[in-house]
Amino acid sequence: MAQSRLQEIRQIRLEKLEKLRGLGIDPYPAKYSKPHIPVSRAVSSLDQEVSVAGRLWRWREHGNLVFADLKDASGQIQLLFQKKNLEDKFKLLPLFDVGDFLGVSGKVITTQAGEVTVDVNHFELLAKTLRPLPDVWDGLKDKEIRLRRRYLDTNINPEVKERFIRRSRFWEAHRDFFKQQGFIEINIPVLEHIPGGGDANPFVTHMDSIDQDFYLRISQELYLKRLIGGGYEKVYEIGPRFRNEGLSDEHLPEHVAMEFYWAYADWKDGMDFIQRLFNYVIDQVYGGKKVFKIRGFDVDFSREWEMLDFGRLFKEKFSLDVYSPELTQIKKALDRQGIKYDSKITIPRAVDALWKHLRGQIRGPAFLINHPKYLSPLQKPSLVNPEIVERFQPIIAGSELGNGWSEVNDPVDQFNRFSQQQAMRDAGDTEAQWLDIDYVEMLEYGMPPTFGYGHSERVFWFLEDVPAREGVPFPQLRFELEESTRQIYGINSAGSVSRKT
Repeated sequence: MAQSRLQEIRQIRLEKLEKLRGLGIDPYPAKYSKPHIPVSRAVSSLDQEVSVAGRLWRWREHGNLVFADLKDASGQIQLLFQKKNLEDKFKLLPLFDVGDFLGVSGKVITTQAGEVTVDVNHFELLAKTLRPLPDVWDGLKDKEIRLRRRYLDTNINPEVKERFIRRSRFWEAHRDFFKQQGFIEINIPVLEHIPGGGDANPFVTHMDSIDQDFYLRISQELYLKRLIGGGYEKVYEIGPRFRNEGLSDEHLPEHVAMEFYWAYADWKDGMDFIQRLFNYVIDQVYGGKKVFKIRGFDVDFSREWEMLDFGRLFKEKFSLDVYSPELTQIKKALDRQGIKYDSKITIPRAVDALWKHLRGQIRGPAFLINHPKYLSPLQKPSLVNPEIVERFQPIIAGSELGNGWSEVNDPVDQFNRFSQQQAMRDAGDTEAQWLDIDYVEMLEYGMPPTFGYGHSERVFWFLEDVPAREGVPFPQLRFELEESTRQIYGINSAGSVSRKT
């Protein structure tokens, strides 16, 4: 909307606001004075007296009749305001606008056009709006406005609102499944002295009270495993984690993730568990739907999950022995695939780059197994081949959507792996893991054989087949103030308010 037009509309609504106050009407009361029911119930209450509350959605004037639509979280219903029923209060209607919140009472009737309608005999203003909603007839299509003002997006575009309801159910289904399997959720720190459990660059902050730097967690792993060492046998947490890396269609620096740890289980137990978890969540959130269109793939979750062997894939696709690799040979493979890389690239980073190129061709659902040990610093080596770890990753539509593994509970082995990772950090690899001595000490007190797994809401974004920022209500964006906002509120270039509105 043009800046001048917005200011004009806002000024008209401010004048209406003052007229309402001058008439003794509170434009922002604490609640509707009458007990009310959801609109969805009112629609099925024909010939009954009801009270409902919600937002005015559309407005159509016909002399002594005014039709409007009222919308709440449960649905929408038509309102009929008749001068003969409302007498002097009918004169107040010009002071209302689409977007205002009203409470209304009246009998539910059916109009000649066959539409269920509340024939209003009482109404109260519950909140006066000062800015116009985008066109409720055509929907809100401007992506920049949609992402910056998600509260408008969810009002105007019902499919977006429904997506975030499904997002809530997605995590609710996880919690239901875990409860059924005997797991308990225990909240763990978000601020950590040493960020561990993943290869990622952390956010750093400072705690004034003890004058030390802390890091926003990149994973829930190490504290949950401390709980396993502390005597818990089935624990999980669902909550935010933070990775100070680029924004993309598949990654957000802040996102919600889940991790669980299961004592006396291993990775093979975990694969069966994860298939059942996926099936349960999909059934609870999407009903009978089994085939999903994801990133150009048709993914059928009713079929048996395929097993993909890491070593066999690299031998077939790149003629490489991924368990005894030579950096020069891996670089040649990268060159053949046209994959650019840094001159200081290490074997783990080079192999990972090849895998990311390869995975884009895999539809799934599948499990990637038999990862090289050097790619998995926290996972238990295989008894069959010590260069392989007991780990799997769900592969869906060309991406890994989780990580499952048999945990290392040998403190000496874990210390040596951490030391190798710390050496990589010291050599300039900012995503290599940190040496966490406190965690190693926990292992020296003893941790039972344990299976661990984690995935993020990226699974949800894939099931919805939307980019990352469309999959969360309030995505991170660069802070901006429109010029109209600066003028309306008198905000100067320094960000201070120079006058009152």
